Amino acid sequence: ELGKRAPRWIRDNEVTMCMKCKEPFNALTRRRHHCRACGHVSAKPQLLQLVSRLGDGSKHLLDFWWLLVMVQVVAALWLKGEAAYSIESAEVSGNSVICSFLQYMEKSKPWQKAWCVIPKQEALVLYMYGAPQDVKALATIPLLGYAVDDTPRSADLPHSFKLTQSKSVHSFAADNEELKQKWLKVIHLAVKGETPECQNELQVN
Repeated sequence: ELGKRAPRWIRDNEVTMCMKCKEPFNALTRRRHHCRACGHVSAKPQLLQLVSRLGDGSKHLLDFWWLLVMVQVVAALWLKGEAAYSIESAEVSGNSVICSFLQYMEKSKPWQKAWCVIPKQEALVLYMYGAPQDVKALATIPLLGYAVDDTPRSADLPHSFKLTQSKSVHSFAADNEELKQKWLKVIHLAVKGETPECQNELQVN
């Protein structure tokens, strides 16, 4: 309700990408900017501001800026084909079977923290985001047909579990055993093509 109430200020650590263009932030061309009207975090066109300050002698820099714009437009058009990834985290988290932070590792890559969500509307798909307010998923895993291994990987990760299907291996680790069991309860159903009957009881804030 613009103009009627103060917007909810999205904190910097709640997003890893622009909530408008859905591209990751960086220090040069895509820096964080809070909208005073809606509170969302979006990319501020720093190069365009620099061009306006330099005046008429900045034609070369202006050409460079337009080149960057065209590259980003082409990238945005390509990303439109990735419809599954463009669902906003807040949208699915607010209507989910379960959602929480988990540590995630694919094959031999390093562990990383991910906001994981299984939506009610797609209870057989696991969405992974960089943060709870991100507007694009980093990855999706269709859970049907995966094998679940709840054996801890090591003493350092006592609350871990693994999903495997053919050559695909996805490892997860929860902060505690209770959270791990809540996730396993949902995943054990999803891999068999089933959905939980009491979905609200499984939500994790």
